[in-house]
Amino acid sequence: MRSKKALLNIVTNLLLEVIIVIYGFIVPKLIITSFGSNVNGLVSSITQFLAYIMLLESGFGPVVKSTLYKPIANKDKKTIANILKASERFFRIIAYIFILYIVVLSLLYPLLVNSEFGYVYTLSLIVIISISTFAEYYFGMTYRLYLQAEQQKYIISLLQIVTYLISIVLVVVLVKLNVSIHLIKLLTGFVFVLRPFCQNYYVKKKFNINLKEADSNFEIKQKWDGLAQHIAAVIHGNTDITVLTIFCNLGEVSVYSVYYLIVNGVKKIIQAFTGGIDSLFGNMLANGERETLNKRFSMYEVLYFSITTIFFASTIILIVPFVSVYTKGITDVNYIRYLFGYLIVISEFVWAVRLPYSSITLAAGHFKETRKGAWVEAISNILISVILVYKFGIVGVTIGTIVAMTIRTIEFVYHTNKYILNRSIIDNIKKISLIVIETLLIVFICNYLPYLNNINYLNWCINGLMVATVASVVTLFINFMFYGNEFKELFKLLNNIMRRKKKEV
Repeated sequence: MRSKKALLNIVTNLLLEVIIVIYGFIVPKLIITSFGSNVNGLVSSITQFLAYIMLLESGFGPVVKSTLYKPIANKDKKTIANILKASERFFRIIAYIFILYIVVLSLLYPLLVNSEFGYVYTLSLIVIISISTFAEYYFGMTYRLYLQAEQQKYIISLLQIVTYLISIVLVVVLVKLNVSIHLIKLLTGFVFVLRPFCQNYYVKKKFNINLKEADSNFEIKQKWDGLAQHIAAVIHGNTDITVLTIFCNLGEVSVYSVYYLIVNGVKKIIQAFTGGIDSLFGNMLANGERETLNKRFSMYEVLYFSITTIFFASTIILIVPFVSVYTKGITDVNYIRYLFGYLIVISEFVWAVRLPYSSITLAAGHFKETRKGAWVEAISNILISVILVYKFGIVGVTIGTIVAMTIRTIEFVYHTNKYILNRSIIDNIKKISLIVIETLLIVFICNYLPYLNNINYLNWCINGLMVATVASVVTLFINFMFYGNEFKELFKLLNNIMRRKKKEV
């Protein structure tokens, strides 16, 4: 049953990320062509500044999930209700603080861009974009975490798919009607507000949870131990655009956001293959199934690294050609940045390599044990980015991210193997070395492919198909050579899941 849920979570999460990628390509392109690169840069910048409210979450979400695994496994409804009550109380306090943060941001942020946009124009856009974030924290975060811990992330994914599809249609229609960017963001924001209400209704009806009877004085252990992890994650996702907003201009922010929407799309698809995996590993840890955990994790590593290498190696080759097609006809800013394109892909590639290890580490509740590395990552990311942005601009902030990500990835790999899986790190060094070798080999071979000129999406897709084919053949061939047994076990597991599903039908 656990494996079936994990598979369902992965499939629905993958579909969601595909929809998000489509949304990410369509909406910014419509904004750039309709309102200009500076408006797109402004929207991206405001969104990133609003994301800093997540610092107040203090890493509480992952702590709540890791705390829920054991009572869920033991069907302890009283403890579950107590945990959720404490979680709801915490997130509603954040929602109230968020209102104060919006007020402060509305007063100060327009001063950064006042030379390009009017004060009221920027202020009102901040308030409008913040609506969906407030609703998520005040109404939806607690039950969202519960569904993830229950291995029912697919419910969240399905709700998000519906809201993203509605938003895409809405944006296309509104742009054709020539309405303002403010009205577009307001109406799409209200669509996303519906999501937490539907999610909460499902949880209360399905699991019969009554928080009115919960202990209002219940405290969650390790409440603050996730703080460092959380700050590092927020800084990773927001430092670059923040630094560019302060030290460069909104045109550079727009360039960064266009490239980032591509690597973030790939990142989200890769992340989809981890959807529900942390709760699966958390359940195994809660039940003390160490041998099963090691076996499943080894299989997952091989599959995950194969997928990651295929996607990111292809992206390194295809990202700039895609941007040239995506921004064709846009002349207010130069979007063709080869070095920056390669570096931003590498930075997210490094992040992707660490994801299996960070997922299992946090599922095990090892927040306190890994907080020093999180502080190192956060501080080094900010310092290096600020120092290098003066001389290298957009390239400098990306180098800062790569250095910080590499440090943190090494720590997660070491910690997972020594303190959770109790195995040698040599095999991981071998796996990561294979990723580097496979990527270099793919780039080398693809350098000799007979590409079509990237003058339209069709030509780019044909080129992309050739690159993806080479990447898949090289990666799978090498991984089958070294990890054939793990692939056989994986196919056997998937076959068993499908057989059980047919019997249920």
